[in-house]
Amino acid sequence: MAEDLIRYDLKVQKAMRQVIRGVIGDAARDGLPGGHFFQISFRTDAPGVKLSPELLKRCPEQMTIILQHQFQDLLVSDQGLEVVLFFNHVPERLVVPFSAITEFYDHSVQFGLRFDVALATEPAAKVEALATKPAAPASAAEQLARNIEDRGKRKPKVVAPDAKDGDDSGKVVAIDFSRRKP
Repeated sequence: MAEDLIRYDLKVQKAMRQVIRGVIGDAARDGLPGGHFFQISFRTDAPGVKLSPELLKRCPEQMTIILQHQFQDLLVSDQGLEVVLFFNHVPERLVVPFSAITEFYDHSVQFGLRFDVALATEPAAKVEALATKPAAPASAAEQLARNIEDRGKRKPKVVAPDAKDGDDSGKVVAIDFSRRKP
């Protein structure tokens, strides 16, 4: 096979990150439409990520946040997003460059993108974007099984923002087992 001198992998990654930028930008401007909400996983140790020392201590490598009901001041730039979330009733501003995002998932329509993030301390990672809403229904079951298997291996942490009713707020939970209903 010939060497890829064009670097299609990098071009695809850039295009997929623009999808994320556009969708989150629309949500920042107009609010979340219908039942849409976003699960965003990112490397906390990636360049440009800013969060409090407490959150960094709790999630030293990866964090997953959900933008659904309780977030404020969502701002989107060409480089990334900023948002205020509440942890134990304390507002925390997070700055997340798009280059730090490892997964973006919209549960309401079963659409997601996955990226490998190369850090300065690691060798260049293979760049891969994956749409989890395949064209064929038979592929959907296979993709879901793959996603569940991958999640079991990685065990990402999800830091749950404060609940409206105050139950179990601010705890680190697994997204596969817990989702607060509106």
